Amino acid sequence: MTNRGRGHAPNEGREHVANEHRRARRPADDALPPASETPPDDLLPAPETPADDLRPAPRAGADVTWRGWRTATEQALYGPDGFYTRPGGPGPAGHFRTSVHASPLYAGAVAALLRRVDAALGHPDELALVDVGAGRGELLSGVLAALPEDVVARTRPYAVERAARPEGLDPRIAWLAELPAPGSLTGLLFANEWLDNVPVDVVETDADGVPRRVEVRADGTERLGAPVDGPDAQWLARWWPRAAPDAAAGPAPGLRAEIGRPRDAAWARAVRTLRTGLAVAVDYAHDRADRPPFGTLTGFRAGREVSPVPDGSCDITAHVALDACAGPAAERLTQRAALHALGVTGRRPPLSLATTDPAGYLRALGAAGDAAELTDPAGLGGFGWLLEPVGGTACAGLLAADGAV
Repeated sequence: MTNRGRGHAPNEGREHVANEHRRARRPADDALPPASETPPDDLLPAPETPADDLRPAPRAGADVTWRGWRTATEQALYGPDGFYTRPGGPGPAGHFRTSVHASPLYAGAVAALLRRVDAALGHPDELALVDVGAGRGELLSGVLAALPEDVVARTRPYAVERAARPEGLDPRIAWLAELPAPGSLTGLLFANEWLDNVPVDVVETDADGVPRRVEVRADGTERLGAPVDGPDAQWLARWWPRAAPDAAAGPAPGLRAEIGRPRDAAWARAVRTLRTGLAVAVDYAHDRADRPPFGTLTGFRAGREVSPVPDGSCDITAHVALDACAGPAAERLTQRAALHALGVTGRRPPLSLATTDPAGYLRALGAAGDAAELTDPAGLGGFGWLLEPVGGTACAGLLAADGAV
C-alpha cells in the first residue's frame, strides 16, 4: 500500500489533475450515450498518445493468462516483483509527486489536524498516528518534525506499507505490513492517496449495452468476459448507474466503469482500526452524479502518464468513488477547503516585509507558492477529503472554520 499521488510528476510544473486521469481510448461517436447523458465535448477526455515508449521491453516468457483487472493489478503492483514491492526501487517519489512531496506545508497541516484530534480526545497518554500507504515514511517524518515536543512525546506513529522499511527511517516509526488490530488505537488514521491503488475490477458495456468484466493479459491486451452479476452488479446499479445492467438511459456500448467494492471494504477496515478518533482518506475522486463515462484506469511511470499495463512496469491507478466509501457519519470536502481550515491559504506576505526582513519575505513568498499549489482547485486542491469520526462525535467538525487549536 504505497502512498502514490498522480498530481505532479517529479521535476515538472503544476498540472490540472482533478478528474483528469482518464483512459485515452474512446468509443466511436455512434457508441456514445444519448445526448442528454453525454457531457459537453470540452469535458470529455481528449484522445492522446500515452508515453508507451517509456515501457521496458516485454520480458521473456511473459504471462499470457487472462485475468480480471483486480487480480492483474494486485500481482503487478504488490507481487514478488511488483512495481511497489520489488527491492531497490526508488519509491513513489521516483515516479510522481504527491501533496506530501510537494511541500512540508502538507505535513504541517496534518500535524495541525492531529493536534485538533488530540485536544478533542482530551490529550490521551498515547496518541496514534497511522499513515496508511506510507511510501517511504515521508509524511510521518514531516509530521513528527512539525509537532511540539509535548505532543511528540505521546505520539505513536505507525506506517502501514507493503514495501520494505526504508533505511534510515526515524526509529520511532513502527513499520507494519498490515493494519493494526481493529479497535486497538486512539488518534488519527490518515490515508493519503492510498485507495486509488486498491485494485478494482473494470467493466465495459458490449455492443448490446450489457456490462461485462474486462479481462487483461500482462501485456495490456484486453477482452470482454462474463456479464457482471451479483454484488458487483448491485454496486454498479447504486454507485455507477450509467454502466449498470438496467441503466435508465438504455443500452450504450463502450461505457466503462471501475467497481469500487474492494475500496469500500478496505476503507471500512481501516476506519475500524481506531477505537476512537478520526479517520481521513485523501484522493482524487468522482461522485455518483458525475462518473466519467469511459472510466479512469491509467498508468504512471517516471513522472508520465502511460497506458495501464499489468506487467509490473508501471503504477496502475483509478479515481476513487469516495461517496461509496463514506460511512453514515462521514464528512466530505475538498483539499482546498480542508487545508484552508488548517491554516494553509496561499496568502502572499505583505510587501512591506521585503524592506524590513528581505530573507523572511522570500521564505514567506515561497511558502505562499507552495500553499497555492496544494490548494489549487484545478489541481491538488480539487482532491477529495473523506473524514470519519470514530467512537462518538468528539472528532466531528474538526475542520470547521473555527476549529483551530
